[in-house]
Amino acid sequence: MSELELSNITVTFGGLTALDDVSLVVEPGRVHGVIGPNGAGKTTLFNVACGFVQPDRGEVVRRGRRIDRLRPRDLPGLGMARTLQGLGLFDRMTVLDNVMVGADHHARSGFLGSMLALPRAGRDERALRERSTAVLDDLGVAAYADRFPPSLPYPVRKRVALARALVSSPDLLLLDEPASGLSGAEMDELGDLVTGLAETTAVLLVEHHMDLVMRVCTEITVLDFGRVISQGAPDAVREDPAVLAAYLGEEVG
Repeated sequence: MSELELSNITVTFGGLTALDDVSLVVEPGRVHGVIGPNGAGKTTLFNVACGFVQPDRGEVVRRGRRIDRLRPRDLPGLGMARTLQGLGLFDRMTVLDNVMVGADHHARSGFLGSMLALPRAGRDERALRERSTAVLDDLGVAAYADRFPPSLPYPVRKRVALARALVSSPDLLLLDEPASGLSGAEMDELGDLVTGLAETTAVLLVEHHMDLVMRVCTEITVLDFGRVISQGAPDAVREDPAVLAAYLGEEVG
């Protein structure tokens, strides 16, 4: 059973068609990339998968179940997590606390229990703290646990945002432009990380750095002017005349 299916997705904004009958399937244990020139519809498609944008037509299917009116708040309960280009970290919370926010749905006692200092709440908080620290350690940024995001280099903040998504142990991870702002060496590290994640987590990757996409993805969907112009394995997509024409005259990266 596939992790996510976006079937015949159409999105219009006023008189502009941002997506026109777009479909893709994210399979378990795979990294599915979405690429295309500027304005191709990549971000809109990502926002549909996250629940930020409701399609005018089409279906969002999670593990065989159609999800009507998907909302961002629904993602944790569906075993999904996302990162965004803007990171979305809380400047006045420590790195560890930022990550714990992502793990909060694992807690059984909830906010009221914490306020009342119930025993279960204390156990939950300790477990969440340990879980969050372990994920930070896995990503090589545990040393920054007590720091505040504004004091950190951008690549470290990117890893903190990824840790916040991973701490919930999602079955499906949605990554929006994770390589933006990274150096070549940092992008190589990101590639290794995404490849490792695919051993346990399916990934939908929206990215404009072609080298990274070709390296880590097992399946690629190419958009241009809101339509799918190519779909398949990296080597096939790379040689597709329609893809070459879409990028003709543009520098990809």
